[in-house]
Amino acid sequence: MITIVLAGVIALLGTLIGTRLAISVLVSKGYGQLIRDDGPTSHHVKRGTPTMGGIVIVLAVLVAYAAAHLITWTPPRASGVLLLFLTAGLGLVGFLDDWIKISKQRSLGLRSGAKLTGQVAIGLAFAILSFQFPNERSGPGFYESLGGITPASPALSFLRDIPFLVMPIGVAVLWILLLIAAASNGMNLTDGVDGLAAGASVMVFGAYSLVNIWQYNQSCANVGVAGPTCYEVRDPHDLAVVAVAIAGACFGFLWWNCQPAKIFMGDTGSLALGGAMAAMAIYTRTELLLLLIGGLFVINTLSVILQVSYFRLTGGKRLFPMAPLHHTFELKGWAESTVVIRFWIIAGIFVAVGLALFYAEWVSGL
Repeated sequence: MITIVLAGVIALLGTLIGTRLAISVLVSKGYGQLIRDDGPTSHHVKRGTPTMGGIVIVLAVLVAYAAAHLITWTPPRASGVLLLFLTAGLGLVGFLDDWIKISKQRSLGLRSGAKLTGQVAIGLAFAILSFQFPNERSGPGFYESLGGITPASPALSFLRDIPFLVMPIGVAVLWILLLIAAASNGMNLTDGVDGLAAGASVMVFGAYSLVNIWQYNQSCANVGVAGPTCYEVRDPHDLAVVAVAIAGACFGFLWWNCQPAKIFMGDTGSLALGGAMAAMAIYTRTELLLLLIGGLFVINTLSVILQVSYFRLTGGKRLFPMAPLHHTFELKGWAESTVVIRFWIIAGIFVAVGLALFYAEWVSGL
């Protein structure tokens, strides 16, 4: 538990202090955000606000994870390292995208093909490696026949693995890629108003911190016997360290990202956080539960899908005044702070329902 707390505190201080330094450097270099002309007019004043703040979030999480393990003299685990690999890798893709936007003054950043290639390459490496590194001690029940617990599972999961929905490894890899793409793009779409994505991320990763701590306390290895209430998850304690570090980093970043934002996380942060969110769902065996815990991101993504589909089907008509959905309410006259706070409430409700369902499943198995 000390490692978990240390990771959260170090990450929070890292972004709280580090973001201030990043703002000074980025402002001095003139690395400001480009703003869409077709968006809410209130956003035009944000033109020139420093972006790429996600660099601080990613670095703070990496430093917090390493420092917490060094201070407590505990070794890192495969699941934690792989999750950080995905986070940093997607953060790098996002950084290149942000850098091109700023240096080339091109609002679209990386070409779509190059951006997709980078995301797929990192995601594919993560997915393949996630089926390696079985733990030394074979888990009971479902994993006994697989020779040990690997970070990811070939079974589709909701509140835990569904044994009768085991996929071939190739299909499971494609499923992981789909989850990563959906979550990272959902986070990217939500990062459109000051503090919305960062605040929602604090809730989501806070929820996964609780899930991992609970799974660690109720793991089949700790309980000692197989049963319907124990969890077959590799490295839940180390995943809790990462989850708390990310939640702490986002919380510290929010100090500078709340309205009026002094800095934006950019694609550097949104792609990294979205990938980490998907990885948490995959490694905790709660893949379909992510639809609830990350419900706010699902809503925003669906609003864009519906908008584009309706536009094409009707020959140019719009279902919403603007997508993602939070911009619609801005165009209807809601203040940006009102949109953010109300969407935070929605995110909190989704997270609470997801956690309640997770716990209710465990209680029902007693």
